[in-house]
Amino acid sequence: MQRAQHILESVFGYDAFRHSQADVIAALLDGGDVLTLMPTGGGKSLCYQIPALVRGGCGVVVSPLIALMQDQVDALRQLGIRAAYLNSTLDAATARSTEQALLAGELDMLYVAPERLLTDRMLDLLDRSTVSLFAIDEAHCVSQWGHDFRPEYQRLSVLHERFPTVPRIALTATADARTREEIIQQLQLQQAAVFVNSFDRPNIHYAISEGANPREQLWRFLEREHAEDAGIIYCLSRKKVEATAEWLTAKGRTALPYHAGLPADQRQAHQQRFLREEGVIVVATIAFGMGIDKPDVRFVAHLNLPKSIEAYYQETGRAGRDGQPANAWMAYGLQDIITLRQMVLGGEGAEQYKRIASNKLEAMLGLCELIACRRQALLAYFGETLDEPCGNCDNCRTPPQTWDGTETAQKALSCVYRSGQRFGVAYLVDVLLGKSDERIQRNGHDRISTFGIGEGLSGPEWRGVFRQLLAQGYLQTDLDGYGTLRLTEKCRPVLRGETTVQLRRQRKPEKVKKPRAAAAVDLDPLDRPLYEALRERRTALAQEQGVPPYVIFHDSTLREMAALRPQNLRELHTVSGVGEQKLERYGEIFLAVIQESNFAME
Repeated sequence: MQRAQHILESVFGYDAFRHSQADVIAALLDGGDVLTLMPTGGGKSLCYQIPALVRGGCGVVVSPLIALMQDQVDALRQLGIRAAYLNSTLDAATARSTEQALLAGELDMLYVAPERLLTDRMLDLLDRSTVSLFAIDEAHCVSQWGHDFRPEYQRLSVLHERFPTVPRIALTATADARTREEIIQQLQLQQAAVFVNSFDRPNIHYAISEGANPREQLWRFLEREHAEDAGIIYCLSRKKVEATAEWLTAKGRTALPYHAGLPADQRQAHQQRFLREEGVIVVATIAFGMGIDKPDVRFVAHLNLPKSIEAYYQETGRAGRDGQPANAWMAYGLQDIITLRQMVLGGEGAEQYKRIASNKLEAMLGLCELIACRRQALLAYFGETLDEPCGNCDNCRTPPQTWDGTETAQKALSCVYRSGQRFGVAYLVDVLLGKSDERIQRNGHDRISTFGIGEGLSGPEWRGVFRQLLAQGYLQTDLDGYGTLRLTEKCRPVLRGETTVQLRRQRKPEKVKKPRAAAAVDLDPLDRPLYEALRERRTALAQEQGVPPYVIFHDSTLREMAALRPQNLRELHTVSGVGEQKLERYGEIFLAVIQESNFAME
């Protein structure tokens, strides 16, 4: 561990381990296996990078996304670590050269996709190499119940069978109790030490709103909170991704689409721009984001409902990896519930799978319609208790108002029943509002008892009532593709007047005040020009080298430089994130920027 501490300071430029990093590293150095759950931005990579350097040989990292390997390798090379990757993007000559470097003991870290790792050629190559450890990143991909399932991950137990003396570490930021157990079973980690850190990301502000005019809500949110910031916007369909990116571009933002239907080179180009340029927004399906290392994503927005709390947590966790204030914002509507329920129940698969997927969707809906602290509910889902409301979610900042909606619910449920449980929301709202059009007259529904009894609410308000009744399980949708609503058993006591129904009042958009992150280094206004000058210099260096700016130094490191104004290399070395290799490579360059700023102040 003394050697590990020395590497932490000299190579990575940090003074102390965080969370359970020290315990994880110690277990691996003792030759044991580990399963660790650590929040995004919590420093998972150090848990395997440092032991790999201490143990000698090459650490092999199983990574699910080819597109991310290049940036991870670039970051390690900046630190003087001999890193490489093997994947299908390499030409034959480069791949052979990398294989020879592995066999010759000239690599410290090698990133490999699971598909390549499982080939006979790759396993034979590892047989003839010295492997210090195996790191299985994004280990939740092993779960067939999960949102990022990769069947190849279930075959990674071969590592334990073929290399029984090489320690393994499985890492993830997202796994409920069921998924943890599945990781242990599938990867044969029954003897592994398990480290579960807090899932809490206190710097992220969570806000979920009803989906009326979601685009306009999104634009107000961006204008108010993130006029120039980088962020990710998730949509359910490729068509919506394309349309949203075009709409944002027309409004003057740099917005790039990302989904599996785009050519691979275009997806790669858009991802590179997002990682290497400032202020880029990516509009994406869930095909984007796993393993993204970009620390300064200031917001993650959802224009559709995620399928599960795991998916929501994983996707929102890509915001604020640097510990600075960030927003997780979502607008969802009635159609989201209908569409996702049809996808879950109408898809192929065993009944057990459908039941579990349906339960996960119900938990997500529960989080959306919650009237209490969202963070407490989010953490409780992962088995963690937060004693007090967080004060940093929309429900804590602007507590929602509720009302006794029993009579209104009875009207809505009765209308579903009286019309034969054969129609969707739009038709039912028209009946309640007494709109006697040709279709309603043809069906005779202008003569049923619920026709016109809903004039006390507007059309959008009735849609909100139906959304909440769906979310609370009083209604369900048919699999006919038309969003037909049917009653559930749960609605019987409501219709009989034996129980009450509480509904949320739709509230006005929240005026969010940016939260103050405990990890932030507050800048004096006098230091702000220096900070911007340091960022400009970093951007220029990154462009010269073709790497993302944060690979050179994180914003937090530049912020500390601007606040401390080191005068020489020895003082600069004390700044968090400035290791020996970066001190040698960039020390004089950044000291010159600081000195120039000092002269300007004098």
